[in-house]
Amino acid sequence: MDSSFLGIIKMLGETIPVVFKILLQRALGLSRTAHKRDLKTELIVSIIAVMFRRMRSMPMLQIQQSTIRDPGIQGPMWISKILLPIPEKDARTALIRSIEGMSQGGKGAYMRPELATVYAEWTGYRAVSANAPQPVISEGSKYISLMKETTSNVTVLYFHGGSYYMSDPVSYRATTSKLAKGTGGRVLSVRYRLSPQHPFPAALLDAFVAYLSLLSPPPGAFHSAIPARDIVIAGDSAGGNLSMALLQLVLQLQRSAGTTTPTILFHGRRVKVDLPAGVAVNAPWMDVTHCMPSMEENTTYDFLPPPSFSNAHPFPPDSIWPSRCPRNNVFCEDTMVCHPLVSPMAVRARDWKGSPPVFIVCGEELLEDEDKVMAKRLAEQGVKVVWEQYEAMPHVFGVLLGGHPAGEMSIAGWCEAIKQFVERPEDVKTKGSFVTARKLERLDVDVMGLYKMSDSAVTSRMKAAMDKGSEGGYPKAV
Repeated sequence: MDSSFLGIIKMLGETIPVVFKILLQRALGLSRTAHKRDLKTELIVSIIAVMFRRMRSMPMLQIQQSTIRDPGIQGPMWISKILLPIPEKDARTALIRSIEGMSQGGKGAYMRPELATVYAEWTGYRAVSANAPQPVISEGSKYISLMKETTSNVTVLYFHGGSYYMSDPVSYRATTSKLAKGTGGRVLSVRYRLSPQHPFPAALLDAFVAYLSLLSPPPGAFHSAIPARDIVIAGDSAGGNLSMALLQLVLQLQRSAGTTTPTILFHGRRVKVDLPAGVAVNAPWMDVTHCMPSMEENTTYDFLPPPSFSNAHPFPPDSIWPSRCPRNNVFCEDTMVCHPLVSPMAVRARDWKGSPPVFIVCGEELLEDEDKVMAKRLAEQGVKVVWEQYEAMPHVFGVLLGGHPAGEMSIAGWCEAIKQFVERPEDVKTKGSFVTARKLERLDVDVMGLYKMSDSAVTSRMKAAMDKGSEGGYPKAV
């Protein structure tokens, strides 16, 4: 009897009582969620919650490897695989200078990664049946076929979620193909280096190389140069963090360049680093310290375990965790959790000035507070913000709950924002909405009034959480 089978048996043993409890509570009229969620949704989210808690007893490498397996390609999507070659050192130098320049007085230690070849997947919509196989043709031919079915100039640079230590473009094809279909464009989904083997800023360096590769195609690329005005950076959860960090990196480069446009030497060319058309993020992880109240208070509708559970259930040791250089945080060195390029919620408000439009969607989830803080702060700096929150929905519900009416509605809103950022930027206005459960009624909300806690109070909470984390109290992964 193999260990995977034993794991399934154990998970079933944990899931069955949860399912029975939900059914009994509903039958007796004792459910706290029945008035906002149908039974199917409640069961799915509860089972996912059991799985996430169960993961805390699994070695991290096992989790990582299980989420990066390629399930194969079929159905209504084009996938064209590409390797983005290593450029000159200029991109790495610019990143390290930006990290140092944004340290806000602190001098946290961190590993300086080398540049690496970046694997990515071009994704597009393909008008075929759900079971249609991918044709046996070259990757370049697949890209040509992909482009023939696009209907817009939209290019989405996508970063997957997974707490920075799991998942991959291969596990996100369903999501990226939906974005491609909904926007009529193409998606470049990036395999950035994962933690804990490659802590901050390795993923950000890979993301920066991917962005530069869109602006100025490297040798062997299938695409032509793409204007920044046609690019929207997008991601979910940790990928949302990476999206906002990349945006802030570009803003920092522009601040450092003064009145000129910053340039990077990239495969023999000086490439202008212009801002993208916008950023569109789904339940972005904005605070790596996990210091906000909703991280413990919003467990009713979410499947993510709160920090108190994660702290009480550390991952069992394996070959990748704990790290060789001891730290408590999986993603970065403990002293770096409040760095603006690690936790975008730590970015000074004024440093968001000049940002392109930002779309944020989330549920009533653990990350609600930090997402509200970000939306409010951006809007206060004159950034055009499109905010959507869905009542009684969990983390990344649009990604996980395929076919759910709220999930499909959120994906449609995500796609519409991306299209508008590229095709009708003059029409983008700051607006907020709260979508009610069951009826899916859209209610207007004031983005400026999303969160009442002051910026100074938020900063104090983050610093206190960092101090506690350096003593071993940091939530080691979402």
